[in-house]
Formats: sequence, structure tokens, C-alpha cells
Amino acid sequence: MHAPKSAPTLTTARLTLTAHAATDLEDCAAMWTDPRVYVMIGGQPRTREDVWIRLLRSIGQWTVFGYGSWIARDTATGQLIGELGLIEARRAIEPSIDAAPEVGWTLTGDAQGKGYASEALAAILAWTDTRIPATTCIIDPANAPSIRLAERLGYRLRTTGTYRDAPILIFDRAAPGAISAR
Repeated sequence: MHAPKSAPTLTTARLTLTAHAATDLEDCAAMWTDPRVYVMIGGQPRTREDVWIRLLRSIGQWTVFGYGSWIARDTATGQLIGELGLIEARRAIEPSIDAAPEVGWTLTGDAQGKGYASEALAAILAWTDTRIPATTCIIDPANAPSIRLAERLGYRLRTTGTYRDAPILIFDRAAPGAISAR
């Protein structure tokens, strides 16, 4: 199968998921300075420069790996909902999660708790499941909503670990019909 060099557009009942673009910088920078967003993702706001580098990484991963993340926007309004998808972060995590792409999701503060993450990730995983046999995700143990979401999506707790001296939960998910990677 030919790997895409850019994120294909995915649609759901309420959302349009597209490739990251330079024009997403201001919306993403605003999202990453909202305490409701970063409280469970490192605990610190991201600078505009950090968000720019993150955006470029998101664009580049598609070229290198044939998969990556998407920008999710409300189809009716164009409002940013968040960033979701697969990343190859090569994080210094013990134990390592490098054996499978990491699925991650970040929603704007206003979009949280409305089912958007579940809706977007269902579409992303439907696309992913035909291409990648297994994925992983890491979640802060205090982030109960994300833990519940991961479990609803079929992720199972593999183990606990540490990342940047903080505890994390490591979850794995095999694509339906795939032989489990672990």
C-alpha cells in the first residue's frame, strides 16, 4: 500500500480532520496556552515557538512515516477542536514505547467533554487499523477522562512507567484482526 505524504481528510458527523498547515499556528498556539489543555500534558503552557516546532513535526511525520496527526475543526463553524493522531516521538520513557506509533489527543478547553475526542479518534483509528497493526498511548494517571476514552477505544493498560520524572500509564491497542504486538 502506498503511504500518504500528507494527512488525508477525514470527516465525522461534526468534524473535519485535515493535515496541519502553517495557517493553524495561531489557533494551536492559543490552545496550548490554555491551562485546561496543558494541565494533564506536562503542566506548562507551550510557547508560540514550541507550537510552531510541533506543527512542523506534525507535517513532517506524514512524509517520513506515512502517518501522523490531524487538525480537527468543527465542520459547521471552522472552530479549532484540537490535534489528534499518531506520533513518533521517540520519548525517553521507561519502559520504551518505540515498538508502535503513539496515539495522542489534545482538545481545546472549550471542546473538552463534548464527545469530540471519541468521534475524531474513532475515525482516525478506522483509518489506522487498515495500515498499522498496533498503537500505544500514554496517559497521566490523574487524567480519568482520557483513561476512560482510551479504554472505550480498545486500549488496555500494559504497565506503568515514567516520563520526565512523572508517573504515566502505558496503554496498547491491537488493530482488530491483527496479531497482538505484545
